[in-house]
Amino acid sequence: MKRVSNVTVRKRLAISLLAGLIIFSIIDIRLGYVQFVLGDMLTGKAKDSWSRNIPFEPERGKIEDRNGVELAANQSAPTVYVVPRQVVDPAATAEKLAAALNMSKEKAYKIITKHTSIERIPEGRKISYEKANEVRELGLKGVYIGEDSKRYYPFGSYLSHVLGFAGIDNQGLMGLELEYDDQLNGKKGSVQFFSDAKGKRMPDMSDDYEAPMDGLDLKLTIDTKIQTIVERELDIAEATYNPDGLIAIAMNPNNGEILAMSSRPTFDPANFKNVPPEIYNRNLPIWSTYEPGSTFKIITLAAALQENKVDLEHDHFFDPGEVEVAGATLHCWKRGGHGAETFLEVVQNSCNPGFVELGQRLGKDSLFKYIRDFGFGEKTGIDLAGEGKGLLFNIDRVGPVEQATTAFGQGVAVTPIQQVAAVAAAVNGGILYQPYIAKELVDPRTGETVMKKSPVAKRRVISEETSKKIRAALESVVAQGTGKNAFVDTYRVGGKTGTAQKAQNGRYLENNYIVSFMGFAPADDPQIVVYVAVDNPKGAVAFGGTIAAPIVGNIMEDSLRALDVPPRKNQIEKEPSILDAPTVAVPDLVGLTKKDLQQYLYDIKLDVSGTGDKVIKQSPAPGVKVKVGSTIRIFMN
Repeated sequence: MKRVSNVTVRKRLAISLLAGLIIFSIIDIRLGYVQFVLGDMLTGKAKDSWSRNIPFEPERGKIEDRNGVELAANQSAPTVYVVPRQVVDPAATAEKLAAALNMSKEKAYKIITKHTSIERIPEGRKISYEKANEVRELGLKGVYIGEDSKRYYPFGSYLSHVLGFAGIDNQGLMGLELEYDDQLNGKKGSVQFFSDAKGKRMPDMSDDYEAPMDGLDLKLTIDTKIQTIVERELDIAEATYNPDGLIAIAMNPNNGEILAMSSRPTFDPANFKNVPPEIYNRNLPIWSTYEPGSTFKIITLAAALQENKVDLEHDHFFDPGEVEVAGATLHCWKRGGHGAETFLEVVQNSCNPGFVELGQRLGKDSLFKYIRDFGFGEKTGIDLAGEGKGLLFNIDRVGPVEQATTAFGQGVAVTPIQQVAAVAAAVNGGILYQPYIAKELVDPRTGETVMKKSPVAKRRVISEETSKKIRAALESVVAQGTGKNAFVDTYRVGGKTGTAQKAQNGRYLENNYIVSFMGFAPADDPQIVVYVAVDNPKGAVAFGGTIAAPIVGNIMEDSLRALDVPPRKNQIEKEPSILDAPTVAVPDLVGLTKKDLQQYLYDIKLDVSGTGDKVIKQSPAPGVKVKVGSTIRIFMN
């Protein structure tokens, strides 16, 4: 038997000891790595396997007008959740839940016996506070109430096509709700509790709460005071004329801010599921494309004035009622024509042959250059989805007839928003602005503005001097021409009528017109541009001057007061017509006694406030023209 020396034994022991030390070091290092490096992660995974989350939805950002009036807000709407493993008596729980949530007992039982960690009950989604309390008071094990909300539109159908709507998950589906969905959406929060493998809550572990982060608030350029006026007038027009459609836009011409926008037919965003998609998907003021008619003559006028092709006061024209161009006969709207007239009267009378002459003086290249410079043939870039771009003749295919009809607004197709932006440029001093409706985004937690839009001036189209001439000419249209029904006493209003025959499949329809009016005020310093179009009005003679002009006049008068624009007396005197009611200037009644007032009661009525004997204030102010028989309010001392 071979003997092992002590040296060899010692070597083997040393190797074994070293190997043991290495193994234990590896184990120790591994344990340290798991404990100190992977510890938080593994604990987190363990907690995840034990945890159950009850979601707390964030509040979607509000949409407000320029003054902070809420147009789209949120209503609390709790949601019912169930943790199946925590349900003690499934049959009894299903019966009680079914009764509370108006669902079948079989469906409730099927949900609460699922082999899942947590379930949301469809019938318990976004319920009222009262219903949530009813469920809570049942004291059912494993049934929880999560905080949720639903979109609320306090004004109903008001501004509906602009606002759009949000779905059941508070996701934007249309309009501004969709356009700014990422900003309006917030980040979900939750209440997290812990349970064992059997689903029982762990009593020694406290719940974790992660607060939801609400979405950003969106502030618009819309002014609810003006929007309300517009909605009122469209409601009246819809009831009066039963039209196929109505369109209205109000804009600040000096920066492109949309102050109001509306159309008919309309819908309630809260009930969009009950509305045909062709109604809520079409925001007519930016989508609808049609021949503009005579409102387009403003563009031809601007081009002719800028190119010094006409002197409105001194150049004359004779209108026989028609004009022949390249073998085609183009008619004036007035049978027999207007006869001899200045070009200012051509504008006042909306004389088609006169504008054909202006188009010929310009030539097709110059005419179409200005049309494109004013923004036609391209989208305006307004921050709303679904904008149309209109349709212009290809310049290479424009002959004498196409040139002539374009000059008075026939044969081209434009959108309402294009027309408003273009006319704003014509009267604001010559600058074309990009229209916009979203003004800023605000963090509701801090009040900090995180995004603010500034006006975008695209280009100068005409000079200040030309713009001044256009304003004066269009003011005379309202005072002395076809736009008289838009005249407002004490406010200088300018504008232009439009009457366009509708086309379908390349042919014009019989007795089917879109009548419109484009107005602005004050004429010497425009603060608002208003466009109204009425599609196929019934029961009335279809002219822009008789139907659309009075609507714009009403909107303009009330909107100017809402904007705190002071009235003025220095306006062009309105040329009376046989349809006009007689007017009288309001006398100065301040300082008069009750006895003195008797002499003024023949032409006006008095609404007296106060018990004193002397007048200390009156409304309207002295000098304002009102219809005979109007009521003047006076305040006694």
